[in-house]
Amino acid sequence: MQKSKLGLNFHKVAKARQIAGSIAMEMQKFVNGYTTVAVERTLCRLMGIDGIDENDAPLPNILVDELRNNEVLSQGVLYYLGNAILETGLSPQEIAERVSSKTYNIVNAAVHSQEEINKALKPYIKTSIERIKANRKRREDFIANIGEGAKPYIYVIVATGNIYEDVVQAQAAARQGADIIAVIRTTGQSLLDYVPYGATTEGFGGTYATQENFRIMRNALNEVSAEVGRYVRLCNYCSGLCMPEIAVMGALEGLDVMLNDALYGILFRDINMQRTMIDQYFSRVINGFAGVIINTGEDNYLTTADAFEEARTVLASDLINEQLALLAGLPEEQMGLGHAFEMNPDMENGFLYELAQAQMTREIFPKAPLKYMPPTKFMTGNIFRGQIQNALFNEISIWTGQGIQLLGMITEAVHTPFMSDRYLAIENARYIFNNMKGIGDEVEYKEGGIIQSRAQQVLDEALDLLMKIEKEGLFNALEKGIFADVKRPKTGGKGLSGVVAKGSNYQNPFIDLMKGGKK
Repeated sequence: MQKSKLGLNFHKVAKARQIAGSIAMEMQKFVNGYTTVAVERTLCRLMGIDGIDENDAPLPNILVDELRNNEVLSQGVLYYLGNAILETGLSPQEIAERVSSKTYNIVNAAVHSQEEINKALKPYIKTSIERIKANRKRREDFIANIGEGAKPYIYVIVATGNIYEDVVQAQAAARQGADIIAVIRTTGQSLLDYVPYGATTEGFGGTYATQENFRIMRNALNEVSAEVGRYVRLCNYCSGLCMPEIAVMGALEGLDVMLNDALYGILFRDINMQRTMIDQYFSRVINGFAGVIINTGEDNYLTTADAFEEARTVLASDLINEQLALLAGLPEEQMGLGHAFEMNPDMENGFLYELAQAQMTREIFPKAPLKYMPPTKFMTGNIFRGQIQNALFNEISIWTGQGIQLLGMITEAVHTPFMSDRYLAIENARYIFNNMKGIGDEVEYKEGGIIQSRAQQVLDEALDLLMKIEKEGLFNALEKGIFADVKRPKTGGKGLSGVVAKGSNYQNPFIDLMKGGKK
């Protein structure tokens, strides 16, 4: 059995994981019976449907809404596309265009056998599967040929609102030493039940996540990766009402990292929990197949709840996120499970409590490229104090072997970072990572001391919490505000009307293909 520097009882860890698995499995039973408008639009995109009409409405939305308005979406978009291909001889793209122009009624297509439908769909399915596999191989070959940065990966954001300006800033950050560039998504996009189309040059607090923007930025990072001699990963966001749809757009364009959390949209964007749980499953199947590292959002819990008092919720959520991801076929090596450096800096021994939390998370999830988030809640306009807070955060990261280090910015509480702010953050991290590289192997923790005792306490509390969630059921627990002190109703929030029970003709062959064929 794994040896713990913290004196953790791994029988308790196994018990906690078993309970989290039970919670996830119960949720999966629900998920298996339903689809959503986002899932069906994702299938449209996998069938090659893209573009917009004269009103800028995406064709996947138009086709899915046509089935929904005729109350036949329960049979699934692939059933109707297959029948339409057989009847017309047209491609899915051409069919969608005719539905959009109201020159073809897909609902009235002649019904064919499932075998015939499968045969008609097969070449389009193969094309998208091969494209995603090729992107994964491109990434793996790129890393094999030129290498990548050492862990913790240095992760920084760009957020200008203009994809072309984002490119300039992203390439500059890569030259300064960044390993992951996250293009922050424009404020409120997670609440749009469609994905905008094309390159965008205006956004508030970030840039629209579109397939063309993904392509532009990935190409730019390919260029700078070759220049700096290491592969630079691209991250975007597939949380929200279009979770699986954005996941597949990222897979089709070769993104490497995706913000993808089973609970974040429920808690922090008031997206209906039923909709979110169904959407997260297919999005993770896609990300797993594409070799994309997911980042979960447990760090956000600590922006609304106290980091010391609510530490157990972060660990419990990490365990649930892990088990839900495993059910989707996503391996541990692609799980950037989240936690954060968010203790009140005025707390006595706060650094020791942060160290205990980070070491505990590393020991419980030894294979995961953990995503460690910087101090934000207690950052102020005092940039000198902020530089120290970020330095302490960087020290814990290298000490405990975190996987992805989202660098703190000294201007966190002032403005969106300038290139100079990013440079200072990268310089801070590289200095500390180099000077403290081996500290985790050199230092042991005092038996029965503050660090060991704190980690053991958090594990015990997380185990108790998971037992309560298992007894309540995850939906009921979310209604009671068990995470982040945020209560959400099971039938409330955004997007519930887009949830549909699966009918007798429903099929989604991509799930089996992607879960069974990662290589």
